[in-house]
Amino acid sequence: MARKTRSRTRPAAALWRVLGFVAVSAICGVLVASLAIPGVAAGGMAVSRSISYFNNLPAQLSVEPPSQSTSVLSADGKPIATFFAENRVRIALDQMSPFIKDAIVAIEDSRFYEHAGVDPQGILRALASNLTGGGRQGASTLTQQYVTNVINESLLSADRSDQVILSGQKSLGYKVREMKLAIELEKKYTKDQILEGYLNIVFFNRDAYGIEAAARHFFSTSAKDLTLPQSALLAGLVNSPSFYDPTVHPDNSMKRRNQVLDAMLREGKILPAEHAAAVASGVDLKITPAKQGCSAADMAPYFCDYVSHLILNDPAYGIDAADREQKLYRGGLTITTTLDSRLQAAAQAQVDATAGANPDKWGAALVSVGPGTGKVLAMAQNTVFLPAPGKFDTQLNFNVDAKDANGNNLNGAGGFQPGSTMKPFVFAEWLNEGKSMAAEVDAARRTYPLDFPWKSSCGKVLGAYNTAETALGAAEDLQNNDEGYYRTMPVDYGLYNSINTATFAEAAQLDFCGIQAMVDAVGLHSGVDYAQVNMHQLGNLLGAIGVAPLVLANAFATFAADGTYCAPIAIAEVIDAAGRRLPVQPSDCRSAVKPDVARGVNSVLQEVLKRGSGIYIEPKVQDRFPAAAKTGTSNNNGATWVVGYTSGLATASFFGDALEGQKRPGQNITVNGKFYKNIDGYMLAGPQWANYMLDVAGLYPAEPFPAPPESMTQASKDGG
Repeated sequence: MARKTRSRTRPAAALWRVLGFVAVSAICGVLVASLAIPGVAAGGMAVSRSISYFNNLPAQLSVEPPSQSTSVLSADGKPIATFFAENRVRIALDQMSPFIKDAIVAIEDSRFYEHAGVDPQGILRALASNLTGGGRQGASTLTQQYVTNVINESLLSADRSDQVILSGQKSLGYKVREMKLAIELEKKYTKDQILEGYLNIVFFNRDAYGIEAAARHFFSTSAKDLTLPQSALLAGLVNSPSFYDPTVHPDNSMKRRNQVLDAMLREGKILPAEHAAAVASGVDLKITPAKQGCSAADMAPYFCDYVSHLILNDPAYGIDAADREQKLYRGGLTITTTLDSRLQAAAQAQVDATAGANPDKWGAALVSVGPGTGKVLAMAQNTVFLPAPGKFDTQLNFNVDAKDANGNNLNGAGGFQPGSTMKPFVFAEWLNEGKSMAAEVDAARRTYPLDFPWKSSCGKVLGAYNTAETALGAAEDLQNNDEGYYRTMPVDYGLYNSINTATFAEAAQLDFCGIQAMVDAVGLHSGVDYAQVNMHQLGNLLGAIGVAPLVLANAFATFAADGTYCAPIAIAEVIDAAGRRLPVQPSDCRSAVKPDVARGVNSVLQEVLKRGSGIYIEPKVQDRFPAAAKTGTSNNNGATWVVGYTSGLATASFFGDALEGQKRPGQNITVNGKFYKNIDGYMLAGPQWANYMLDVAGLYPAEPFPAPPESMTQASKDGG
């Protein structure tokens, strides 16, 4: 029975092959006629109709630039990260090795420079080989392959991957349409343009699309430097990237490479000696895996994540989120950021040193901005983006807000209680209202009952500090960190020693609407939802609402810039694949604080480091650079800070509980083998800030701060 079945099958198969040969021969005749006399009737009604049908097929093929990788760079041109859906770097033909050009033509389409897009000779040769058992051959020219790649790329870019057609899935109708498009493409582009497009679009590996990415992936080199054996191996890959993958099937890859070398010799592209040397060589791979996204960033993964969210949230880069994602992952953008790689390296080293031995996962963060520019220059934290043994991992960015002003996600932790770093803004309003920094206030007062006569021209002050009224919602009497400061003292003394009762005594003489205006002017807002920090809520005088380190650093940068506030910017330039400049964050600077007021604040905050709450911070930055700073600690010691600056660099340094909820007290903890009964701003955040600033402050201007006017430093007769 089996023998009879086979005897019937063989004639049937042979018949189908003959019929197929006749059909393809007819198609070839139509192609030859169409190419030779397009638009002119040929002899015979059937052929004439076939030519008419062929010529009336759609001929338009939109050749859009293929998906390309987006590069994110530091301000000084160092790579930060790459984003891609397909790892591709488009290059010109003259930037490719002559070997790869000759190799791909020799093995895929030796008559490429002779035919007009479709090669009838090649079709008949392939068919004859397939029918006679001489080995299965394809008949698609490089131009036809390019057509298919362009069509499939457009489908992938439109998120229609289910409609992609692979080589073995092409129907006769598809092939005829492909031929028509190839012929029309040859009329529009030169051979070299088609070859360039093909080598930039073709698939080599899931991590390598196009010849430049393939050269980098397999050999850690560029396309222009590919050797003969390397070029032959890559040219052989395109026929079946999985079967000829040298990392998985090295023997298959070697055989295919040698077939390519044989073809190059046969076509006269290489000399016999070159052929022999190349065949005798090994594969010699040097794999460089493609790294995609911020988790694989070369540096600053959290800054990278911040930049990516800025792009994805900005309508300038697309009409909706999906469009912007396409732009980021397929648009071949070059995004130059404001990051200074020198500062970033120092910041990362410092946060890692601060909380290296850290099984309890305490957070350390540093962020720097440029006064007068708003440029984000460094952004680091002591975590890793992806889980790793023995590492503190999180994808939350400790340094930025949870959301932007429009409610879009920024992937930030949402800020931390700033504690006493809020006090300089109350002091700034004190000076803004014309009061002297030398005036004395009653810091002995610890009770502010519910009916205390606060001043506000625009609202009601909420809250109270009075143990006798706790049943009515008041907090207990106001506390200072140390005994001995419940007394009358100069306002400046109260600030640089960070005395809570002195800040409240100041506020008792101020219009809370003025305090609110000062806080708003320097850009302070809630890190959770971008809401205003309500300074009519008494607890916020001492930093009860979480503020992101970037926001706090930028607010202090306003004082460093003589009162000029500049909104933070992280993106300096975006150029698309065609070389066009796209919109970027505009520089948004304005006068926010009177220069004399800023100078008064600077004067007092320098004393913090010399004889105030930051006197124990080591090393002594102020011995090398004119520097000002303010310490801060939340009530439960779970958030500790030093925010300080020179004239050219403002930095917020944070150490504390950065986990979701942020409820752990910073008490009885061990960090790097050292036990702390209570952590304070100067203990961990302080040295972190100081060591970092000593490393990098000299890279930016660090001029003496202008002195405040003499009238501001002398007490008035009325005590104000």
